[in-house]
Amino acid sequence: MKLVFIIGDAAVGKMTVGQELMEITDLRLFHNHMTIEPVLEVFGKWHWNAIRELRDVIFENFAASDNYGMIYTIMWAFDEPADRLYLEHVKGIFEPYGTEFYYVELIAPQEIRLQRNVSENRLKHKASKRDIEISNRRLIDDDEKHRFVSYEGEITFDNYLRIDNSEKEPEEVARLIKETFDL
Repeated sequence: MKLVFIIGDAAVGKMTVGQELMEITDLRLFHNHMTIEPVLEVFGKWHWNAIRELRDVIFENFAASDNYGMIYTIMWAFDEPADRLYLEHVKGIFEPYGTEFYYVELIAPQEIRLQRNVSENRLKHKASKRDIEISNRRLIDDDEKHRFVSYEGEITFDNYLRIDNSEKEPEEVARLIKETFDL
């Protein structure tokens, strides 16, 4: 089993790169909004416990399956210790199954991410982003409150790759990930 974490700031391209990576590997994509959107629909607001429990059920069942592996997209606020603990929690679900872990950090400046925030693909898969004004404000506010780009040398995991995908197409980034990690 392989688990590829694609981490990065809002609208950096995690889901889109994950979609392309799934197309060229036997990995399955689980992007973070696959649990966020239904919970928002049911509760009418953010409910972290429900989101986390849904994710855990998926992770537990996937880890025990005979699937080749998963791509999981997630924002990681490096100034929030709880975010690293959550990543370790997810790893802990997969570790008993001999899972190999890979980490891809995508980075791009805010102005590019604001352009991507309104892309057709993003809005198709993430209903909560369709109010562009609120979504843009949330992206800007998050950037002001937290640090979503690692410092040089901060991520010490084996199998780590940092990609500035500002000027790269998602297909190119996916090929780079596949080739680097021999997926």
